[in-house]
Amino acid sequence: QVQLVESGGGLVQPGGSLRLSCAASGSIFTRNAMGWYRQAPGKQRELIATINSGGSTVYVDSVKGRFTISRDNAKNTVYLQMNSLKPEDTAVYYCNKNPPFYSVSHSSVFWGQGTQVTVSS
Repeated sequence: QVQLVESGGGLVQPGGSLRLSCAASGSIFTRNAMGWYRQAPGKQRELIATINSGGSTVYVDSVKGRFTISRDNAKNTVYLQMNSLKPEDTAVYYCNKNPPFYSVSHSSVFWGQGTQVTVSS
């Protein structure tokens, strides 16, 4: 059973913090690099943070120093701690392996439902 379940989004004021969680099935998580992606209204989905199985991380410049990705290999869970949030961080956030998991049975990339993050005063 392939699974990606994101949670933890919500409405937060600029400068605030949120912590996102993503529970993944073993077929996606185990020994794979995992990433957080986001899609803002009218924009393409983008990869913003990656963590490999050993814990090494990479961030895009727009979130570097504000966001922290981590993983719990025992729980097949990846997290995204987001601090100093800005209105431009407003988006639906998704997790997936990097590169994203391709479902042969569906002939498409598999995504979870995502979690909405809205940064607004």
